Amino acid sequence: MSNEEIIGKINNFLAEEFEIDESAMVPNANLKETLDLDSLDYIDLVVVIESNFPFKVKPEDFVGITTFQDFYDYVIRNSKLNELV
Repeated sequence: MSNEEIIGKINNFLAEEFEIDESAMVPNANLKETLDLDSLDYIDLVVVIESNFPFKVKPEDFVGITTFQDFYDYVIRNSKLNELV
């Protein structure tokens, strides 16, 4: 799966899960503020990631993720690592 396909898939499930227009999901936008995430929403986000991509998310993985680009990079990196296994 290409990076663009992964980003498209991410945007689709985020738009559906968090009821937000995909046009708001720009690389430099703040993920937490744009999606209006609280602590319970992070659990939903983990569930959605794990149901759409073949890797497990650890809570500490979110420490450095602030923008959509950070999030995209995280999912792309972990998806590619699992393709190698």
